[in-house]
Amino acid sequence: MRRLNVGILLFNEVEVLDFAGPFEVFSLAENVETQMKCFRVFTFAEYASPVSARNGLRVCPDYTFDDVPEMDILIVPGGYGAEAIEINNQKLLNCLKTAEGRVDTLASVCTGAFLLAEAGILQDQTVTTHWMDLEALQNRYPKLTVIGDVKFVDQGKILTSGGISAGIELSLHIVARYAGAETAAKTAKRMAYDVTA
Repeated sequence: MRRLNVGILLFNEVEVLDFAGPFEVFSLAENVETQMKCFRVFTFAEYASPVSARNGLRVCPDYTFDDVPEMDILIVPGGYGAEAIEINNQKLLNCLKTAEGRVDTLASVCTGAFLLAEAGILQDQTVTTHWMDLEALQNRYPKLTVIGDVKFVDQGKILTSGGISAGIELSLHIVARYAGAETAAKTAKRMAYDVTA
């Protein structure tokens, strides 16, 4: 199996664990037989300058919208920056819309669902987001069926997950899809992450 490209979107005021959790999962995942890495993981943002994530963590993206490599999997994190700032950034929304047609899997973490909905990617689908934002997502996009009390919702190509740490479980689910349940379980164990919790 070839290494799949996983791109993780960054932007100012992105929730740290929303991107760091998936980054850790995909970076650690190894084929159980060959011990080879299953994924090549990278970050990208609108500009090459450091991104200021929630609570001041500064992160340097690997690529920009203009030079990001082709992706098999795209992870869209959330946070205040998603729902209050980037939701008004037409360049970012266009980037997501373009990527939708090129990736095999497109997944949001937490309020990253707002970006997918605003870009027109989520339409007439069952979705989830952070528990504090369920009502707001439903009110803003009434054609969606927004549900709570789930870690993630798998609609095939498009997946959405609940808040913050749920992105880890979502990512493990995607690992299982591409690299098998045994690889996902091994990755979770290495991270000391209990998927039954």
